[in-house]
Amino acid sequence: MLELSDVHTYYGDSHILRGISMTVEEGEIVGLLGRNGAGKTTTLRSITGIQPPREGTVHFEGADITGTDITDISTAGIKLVPEDRRPFSGLTVEENLQLSVDHTYGDDWTLDRVFSEFPVLEERTEQLAGQLSGGEQQMLVIAQALLGNPKIILLDEPMEGLAPQIIEQIADIIQFISEEGIPILLVEQQLTTCLRLMDRGYLLHKGEIQMSGSTEEFRSSEDTVQKYLSVSV
Repeated sequence: MLELSDVHTYYGDSHILRGISMTVEEGEIVGLLGRNGAGKTTTLRSITGIQPPREGTVHFEGADITGTDITDISTAGIKLVPEDRRPFSGLTVEENLQLSVDHTYGDDWTLDRVFSEFPVLEERTEQLAGQLSGGEQQMLVIAQALLGNPKIILLDEPMEGLAPQIIEQIADIIQFISEEGIPILLVEQQLTTCLRLMDRGYLLHKGEIQMSGSTEEFRSSEDTVQKYLSVSV
């Protein structure tokens, strides 16, 4: 469904991604692991057109979308849930959700269904998004992505800064989304949670893939993976 081939991405003269190749297939949760600065967010920005690759290609459903306009990529069914969440803080929860409704690729996800699956959001409909807790904001932006009736969701560190109990709730939501048939590219530093959720994974370090394989292969190489996730590497 999604394929990156030998992607090189730069910020000015800084060479961030150095030949990234990876895939996400139908029905998968694919983990992208790495510590801060490894290039994980840049990978998502390369896919979504925010920071287009200088070399290499990005294909979605067989079509080359390299360098395509950000809006067109989103309209094609790729929905990004960014690391810093970014709901419209001055709008209410309901107003944020209304802005995200898109039935271009189906109508499985409606406001009624979002409120059914995320009852806390229904309780907060009139509350300003900026007044929500971190966990509630994360639920809101995931719900916004679902209201776009996506073909694939890119999640950028959805567990960051959340309490353990909330992390479990978000992990359950991610699993539920996958069971609904929506493939997910999950960027994470939390190895334990990522191993619980992902079907396959990639380990990124200094802009290069250091390891790829199944969850079982990552579990059997956990010491190596932890080494690359530590600050000292």
